[in-house]
Amino acid sequence: MAVGIHILADMYGIEPELLERKESLMEIIERSIRVGNLTKISSDYYQFEPMGASGIVLLAESHISFHTWPEYGMIALDLFTCGDPEKADIAFEYIRDKLKPTEIQFNKHERGSRVASSESVQPAASQFASSLQ
Repeated sequence: MAVGIHILADMYGIEPELLERKESLMEIIERSIRVGNLTKISSDYYQFEPMGASGIVLLAESHISFHTWPEYGMIALDLFTCGDPEKADIAFEYIRDKLKPTEIQFNKHERGSRVASSESVQPAASQFASSLQ
C-alpha cells in the first residue's frame, strides 16, 4: 500500500495562448481540484513577463504545481495526492483534456510504498480534508 500517488508530466504541443497568462492556467488548475474532489488550502500563481506562468496549490492531500514555457508549447506539471489514488488521475485527466497536448512524458510513482497497510489508521491529511467538508 502506498500513502500517495505522484504524477510528473511534461506536456508538449499545447497552444501557446493557453500557457502565456496565469489566469488561464489558474482556471484550469482550480477546476481540476474541484473535479478531482481534492481539498484546496491555499495557492499562489506568478506571471512572467512577457509571457509564461508558474503556480502551486497546497492541498490537504499534498500539492499541484506547474511551470510553463509558451515559446515551446510546454508545461511541466507535478501533482501529488495522498488518500484515494483516483483523485490524482481525475485531476490530471481534466488538466490534460483542457490543455490538449500532442505529446506527454508521463511518470506516475507510488509514494511511501513501504508503509504497512492498516485499516484502522487514517492519514492526517485525509482527516484534515474530511474536517473541512
